[in-house]
This record gives sequence, C-alpha cells and structure tokens, in this order.
Amino acid sequence: PSKVRIDITADQSEPLRIRNFSSGASGAVPSPDGKQVAFSNRGDIFVTSVDYPTTRQITSTPAAENFISWGSDNRTIYYTSDRDGHLNIYSAKIGRDEDPNFPNATLVEETAIFPAGDRTDRANPVISPDGKQMAFTIDRRDIAVMDLASKKVRRLTKGNICNDRDGMLDYSWSPDGKWLVAVVDMHRRSPYFDIAIINAADGTITNITNSAYMNQSPRWVMGGDAILFLSDRYGMRSHASWGSQYDVLLAFTNQAAYDRFRLSPEDFQLQKELKASRAKAAAKPAAKADGKKKADSKADKDKAAKSDKDKDSKIINVELDGITDRIVRLTPFSASMSDAYIDDQGETLWFLAQVDNGYDLWKKDLRKGTVSLASKLGARPTGMQPAAAGKTLFLTGGGSIRKMSLPGGKIDGVSFSATQKFDAAAEREYMYDYMLTEAEKRFFGTDMNGTDWKAMGKAYRRFLPHISHNADFAELTSEILGEINVSHSGGRYYPQGAREATASLGLLYDMTYPGPGLKVGEVLAGGPFGHADSSMKPGAVITAINGTEIGSKTDPTVMLNSLAGRKTLVAFTLPSGEKTEEVVLPVRASVINGLLYDRWVKRNAHLVDSLSNGRLGYVHIKSMNDESYRTIYADILGKYNECDGIVIDTRNNGGGRLHEDIEVLFSGKKYLTQEIKGQPVGEMPSRRWNKPSIMLTCEANYSNAHGTPWVYRHMKLGKVVGMPVPGTMSSVNWIDMQDPSLVFGIPVIGFRTAEGNYLENTQLEPDVKVANDPARIVRGIDDQLKTAVETLLKDLR
Repeated sequence: PSKVRIDITADQSEPLRIRNFSSGASGAVPSPDGKQVAFSNRGDIFVTSVDYPTTRQITSTPAAENFISWGSDNRTIYYTSDRDGHLNIYSAKIGRDEDPNFPNATLVEETAIFPAGDRTDRANPVISPDGKQMAFTIDRRDIAVMDLASKKVRRLTKGNICNDRDGMLDYSWSPDGKWLVAVVDMHRRSPYFDIAIINAADGTITNITNSAYMNQSPRWVMGGDAILFLSDRYGMRSHASWGSQYDVLLAFTNQAAYDRFRLSPEDFQLQKELKASRAKAAAKPAAKADGKKKADSKADKDKAAKSDKDKDSKIINVELDGITDRIVRLTPFSASMSDAYIDDQGETLWFLAQVDNGYDLWKKDLRKGTVSLASKLGARPTGMQPAAAGKTLFLTGGGSIRKMSLPGGKIDGVSFSATQKFDAAAEREYMYDYMLTEAEKRFFGTDMNGTDWKAMGKAYRRFLPHISHNADFAELTSEILGEINVSHSGGRYYPQGAREATASLGLLYDMTYPGPGLKVGEVLAGGPFGHADSSMKPGAVITAINGTEIGSKTDPTVMLNSLAGRKTLVAFTLPSGEKTEEVVLPVRASVINGLLYDRWVKRNAHLVDSLSNGRLGYVHIKSMNDESYRTIYADILGKYNECDGIVIDTRNNGGGRLHEDIEVLFSGKKYLTQEIKGQPVGEMPSRRWNKPSIMLTCEANYSNAHGTPWVYRHMKLGKVVGMPVPGTMSSVNWIDMQDPSLVFGIPVIGFRTAEGNYLENTQLEPDVKVANDPARIVRGIDDQLKTAVETLLKDLR
C-alpha cells in the first residue's frame, strides 16, 4: 500500500462586501435643530441631511453601534458599542469647524467616554437639553448620570427599578435637566411597568402611576408641565399578557398646569387675553426707559442672550404631592398605540393608533375635544420625536423617516442614500461573541445550568473560520446554545428573497388511485372548491390544470407552484362520468393547515359527544394566546354550558402565556343560583366553568403548554391524560443579530415552584398515561381522547 496524494483547494478569504441602501433606518434620532437625522443600519451609525439625501457613515466596525443621542451643539452624537467585549459609550464629533454638519463632514473624531478595559456595561446615553449631562444605563439595570465637563458620575438607582437583564431601560430628561422620567418595575410585577420621576441630583424616585396595568413610553411635554405616557388601563384586555389596547394619559407636574388644562375654551381664551394685556402693560415702562438710554453695548447683548437662554431652560415646578390625582385620559378611544406627542402650547395631541391596517396619525384638539384622522399612514410601529424647538416632529420606524411640520401637520419623507462596507467574516466573529455575552447576561439561571460557558465558547470558536454561510452559522449557534440543555434556545436563519410556494386546491386525495389524474377523496370545507356553486365532489378525478394534462409521470405540485390567489382552470371528471371545468383560486399551505385544523377539532368534538352520549363538551387550545382563549370561552360557557364536563385538549400547542387565565377559567365552584319565580336562570360564578374537566397533553406540548397543564394539575382542577410533557416552561428573548437574517433565543425568565425547582427541565407526568399508536391514528382512532372521555365519565359517577 502507498499513500494517496490529495490536493484540496482552500477557500479564499472573503472580500469586503459593499452594499448601497436607501431604507432600513433603525433607531433614528433627529438633531436638536431638526436638520440632521442619525440612525443605525447593520451595526453602523449613519447621519443624513433632512433636506438632501447626503449621508455619511460615522462608524465602521464589525461590532454593533446603536442607541444614539445628540449633543445640544448639533455637532456631536453619543452612542453605545460593544466592540470591546462589553457595552461602552462613545462620542463622535465633527472634526473641522469649517464643516457644517455630519453628512458633509470631512473628519469625524471618535472618543470612548469610559475606559474600555474596566468591563462595566454602560449603554443608552441620553444627553440633557443643555448638553451638560448624560444619563446612561449601568450594569444593564440601573441609571446613572455623568457631568460631561467634570466627568463625575452619580448612580441614581441601585437595582430598584428593573429586574430584566436586556438593558433596555426607557428614560428621558426634563427640559430643565433636573429630573428624569423612566419606566420602572418597582412592585415585582414584570412586565406590568410603572412610570416614575427621578430626581437627577439625589436619585429620589417617585412612582407616579403605582398601577397594576401596563404603562410605557413616557415623555416630557408642554415645557415640562406634564408627562405623557401610554397605558392599557382603559382598553380592552388581552387574555395572554400582550396585545391589550392602550390610551394616551397625561400626568401634570404641577397644580397650576392642571388647573389651566381644565379651563373651558372660553375661560382659557379670557386667561390668555388677560395675560397678554398684563405683559403689554409691563412692557411699556421698559420700552420707555430703553428709549432714553439706547444702550447698545456688548454687555447688554450678552445680558439679553443670557436672558433668552435662561428662558429656554426655566426651572420646572414639579409638585410631587398629589401628582397621581392629576392624571387624565386624553384619547377618546383605546387602540393599539405606537406613540404620542403634545405640542408645547398644550393645544394639540398627535397620536399613532392602529384602527385598520397599520398605524395612522390622529389629531385631537385638547380644548374643543374634536378628533380627526390627520394622515392615513398604514405604517409599522412608529416613534414620534420632536426637534427644532417643537416646530418639527419626526416619525421614525419601519426603516423609514418622515418629517412633520407643526402646527400644520404636513408630512414629508426624509430620503437618504448610504453606502456601507463590511467584513462578513469579522462580522460573524463579532456576532458569535455577542451571542456568548448576551446568553450569559440574560439567561435566567445563575450558573448557565451547570455549563462551563467560557470553555464552550472557546471550544466552538474553532469552527468559525470554516463558516461562510449564515445557515451554517445559525447551526453553530444552535449547537453551542444546546450545551446549556434548556428550551427556547438556538439560532435561526431567515434567508431573504422570494421563494416559490406550492399552492393547494383544498382537496384530499385517494392515495390508492393509480391514475392518471388525481382522485378526490374529500373536499375541504372553506377551501377553493368549498362553495355552493362548485360541482366538485368525492370520487371526481382531476385530469388537467390550466390546460396541462396530469399524466402518470406528472408531478401536480409543480403545476401548482406560485398559483396561490391566481385564477386557475381545473378540469375534472365527475363520478357520473360527466366532464367539467371550474376556475378557482388556489390557496397557500398555511390556509390549508387552518382548514385541516378546523376539521380535526370538529371531528374530535363529534367523537366526544358520541362517546359521552352528549354529556361532555370538547375544546382544543390551539395556542396560548388571546384568540384561542376567546374561542374556548365562547364554547364552554356557550354551547357546552349544560354539559356535565369538559375535555380540554392542549396537544400540539406551541405555547404563549395563558396559564393564569386557564387556571381561573376552570377553577369555578358554584356558590349561588340565579332564579326568577322559582326557576333557575343562571349560576354564580357566571364567567368560570363550575363543573369537572379533564386535560389532554402530548409530547409535542411546548413552553406555556407545559406550564398550563402543570398549573392545572397543581391547583387540583382535574386530571391530566396523555403523554409526558418535556419541561419547557420558561420565557424567552429572541434576539436579533446584526445580520438581519439571523436571530437566536435564550430563556430569560424561569418559573420556580414552592419546593425550589424550576419547571424548566422538569417533565410533567400525566395522571393517566396513554400513547397514541400511529398505526391506529391513521385509521382515525384517538386512544388519548377516548381515554380522557372514559376517565372523566367515571369520575362523574
């Protein structure tokens, strides 16, 4: 034997990639004068002119820069970067006095605000209106303030406003730089947050909402006389902890502003006239004295300039006592709200609400109370950011930037044209490090579930040089996150670009039919042929699609590619031998999945009704969300209200957040009977199921579909029948990576029992274990469902 010579051609190193883009602006922030907008895209910072598409790239690193804040000089921006292995704050300043703005700057000077080597996470800079202070997040859960001149730092909070570890704190400065308003979690009720005012000098925190409802998106308005925020206190509630409707609320920081707001239109106008009259009277002596002196000295000009500056940064009168009693609701209807703003005069409320498709701009005259649709935007969730001393409002979100003039409301698009160079290999290495850091920082446990995370990071790093495709990178991410041995973890790759989808005719076929053609076994209700005018029926044979015959070697799925929603001619022969044609609109596979699901639920309900002789009802919880809850609520207290018991099927449920609602719904115990003239007409409680129930589970239950049956059995609401459910009850962060086609997940909240055990990795064993045999399932025999009915009927005896 002899050695065989093998020549292998090595992959060349990846060249720098160049991309041009004119959309996809993320985290856009306008400059104070409203002439520039800074934004991030694929991890780099860019600044564009508002009036021209001229755009300059400010940073160029493999790492991510984001969370931008402008300095008051319009020539400095501050942002967060994790290029040194931890979060740090940097500033970029126009290098030459001759350069008017960032888009036209020839030199940009970057400075790290804090030493790169101290490993402390500092992020989310927010510069005070006078440009002298910087609020920022420290250690991902606290707020600190730096004096930008002296560099002295004071920590305002000490772990008492936030428990999450994603570092996404929301706060902003008052116009006078004396206060901060922030979203806080002070009652250990995440994600039900409150709004608080923080004294920027000593860190005193005043919770101004103290509410069990969700409160978010606070901002100072009306020159600091009020704080605007969103709350779901009045809107329709979601049964799954998200999706509730919001309103715009206003908290007045002082009694005088509150009293002025409540004036009638007539009294408000009279007060304005009286104030103007007094100001005019006071100005006459000053004008007379000025005419005598006619002093035009530099000192006078400086004094006037100082007076104007003092006027702009007037001290706000914040009266903390009674502030909760000075909160008012502004919006006339609740909806999915994106953001809101009130002009400095307190006369007009602008808000973005979703009533139809997308978010539209609405306007309310706060004196007259009239509401109108200002602009039909149909936008994605969008933020509102004022600039130019309140004369301009920027609408940012969904990758686009819009400029709205105030008070008129005219909206114009802000266009930009940017070029970015990036090193894909270096970017993947950064994303790998980012994943390692975020997983360790955010994971709910204290020891990474016993995994030596640093050793794992080192062991898997050796594969990085051999990866040049995002699908492989996502697989690498999944492999290393899998070492933690928890659910809700792993990488995902979402390739961009159009994919050819195979449409469906909404028919089930006889798989024993030899052909040619397709023999119909069943016509799905609600499908393309499921309407009154169609002659399609079981036993018919489809012979051609759009004029192309279906031969013995024809793949009909290829013939249906890209036909979803398009008129399609289908030729078929009826069982009687009659040949006919019909034009239908094929549908996507997702639509068919929904129709098959509805068919399965109806079949199960029929089986339960038959097996129990009408004594039991059946509901299936498709997902742990609001829609599924409303469906089962409507059924169990509607058509099944007279039944003796309910079979609750949770099989193949992928999760959500519904365990509390299911617990309450099925925990009813009758305590009263409503009667009229001796006849019972109802029971109390009337919004809970007061009779026995039983719950079905299987191996495919996941996340909250593990937690819900655990709670159901733990609270002794009934028995659990089926197969064991893997311990997957935790809450996840799905984290976007710098490359928009990549995300990864890590569980960030664990659920611990009274005995001290996490539900994660704690398998739920059913009270009655029953496996479904695939050979019997295909014949329509569901042993789990049958056993659940038998068990519940036995318990009812």
